[in-house]
Amino acid sequence: MTLLLLGLAIFLGGHAFAMARGPRHTFIERIGEGRYKALFSIVSFIGLILIIVGFGRYRAAGYIPVWDPPVWTRHLALLLLWPAFVMLFAAYLPGRIKRALKHPMLAAVKVWALAHLLANGDLGSMLLFGLFLAWAVAARIAAKRRDEAVPHGAPMAEPAGGRNDLLAVGLGTAVYLAFVFWLHPLLIGVPVLPGRGA
Repeated sequence: MTLLLLGLAIFLGGHAFAMARGPRHTFIERIGEGRYKALFSIVSFIGLILIIVGFGRYRAAGYIPVWDPPVWTRHLALLLLWPAFVMLFAAYLPGRIKRALKHPMLAAVKVWALAHLLANGDLGSMLLFGLFLAWAVAARIAAKRRDEAVPHGAPMAEPAGGRNDLLAVGLGTAVYLAFVFWLHPLLIGVPVLPGRGA
C-alpha cells in the first residue's frame, strides 16, 4: 500500500503542480520549457510505474474490503467504460465530440475512475480511483477557469467533420471490446466478464 500511495503522490502531485500556472510558469522560466517537459514526463512515468507495481503488490497481499458492491454496479461500470474509451480517442481526433466536451481526456478519466469505484469496494481501489477522480474534477475546474480567463478574439473554428467523430467511436469501441474480452485479464489480471479466467 505504501508504494501505491507514493506513486499516486508523485503522479498526481506532478499533475497538480502543472495546474498551478503561477509556480509552473516561474519554474519553466528558471529551467526552460524543454527541460520542464522532460522532467514532467520522467516524474509522471516514475509515478505511473510505482502505481502499477504498488497496486499489484497490494492485490497480491490480499484486498482490504470496505464494502461489497452489488452485482448491478459492475454491469453499470462495464457500460460506462464504453463512452470513456470513445472520449479518449476524441481527445486526439478533433470533432463535434471534442467540441462538446471541451476536455474529453479529463471526461474519460472521470468516467473511468467512477466506473471502477462503482465496481470495486476495497480500500486500494477506492484510493486509486477516488484520487484519480478527484484530480480529474479539479483539473477540469482549473481548465474551465483558464478558458474563461482567456478572451477569444474570433469565433471558434467549426469542428472537423463527422469523420473524426466516427473514427473516435469506431476506435474507442474496438479498444473497449479488446479490453473487455482480452486485454483487461491479460494486463490487469482481473477478468471483466463472469466465467472468464485471468
